[in-house]
Amino acid sequence: MEDIFVGRLMSAPVETVRPHTPLDEAAAQLLEHNIGSVVVVDEDGHLEGILTATDFVRLAANDAVASDVQVGEYMSTDVVTTTANHPITSVADTMIDNRFHHVPVVDDEEGVIGIITTTDLTAYVSGR
Repeated sequence: MEDIFVGRLMSAPVETVRPHTPLDEAAAQLLEHNIGSVVVVDEDGHLEGILTATDFVRLAANDAVASDVQVGEYMSTDVVTTTANHPITSVADTMIDNRFHHVPVVDDEEGVIGIITTTDLTAYVSGR
């Protein structure tokens, strides 16, 4: 798998939201597209953070009302990223070491161009 690159396995286009998006809208987007995360971007499509299904567990634990809270209040901002030409083995190691399920794929010119997920890796290993 050393000669397999992220761009071959990543999901694209990626579902995105803005930091000011209400959390209930972001949750609806996750459910509508059957995905585990949305990437948070600015007006130019550059990465600001990521919001995952796990973040909604924190929301429930804090007994917050999703329509009253914006994505920017719950998103993770210290996001590890990769590029399309990065070896998949290296990204998989990073995902294991950090217990990440989603890693945004970025390009210097285009911003966020995709996402690599544990589901993408599972599909590849299973031959799907």
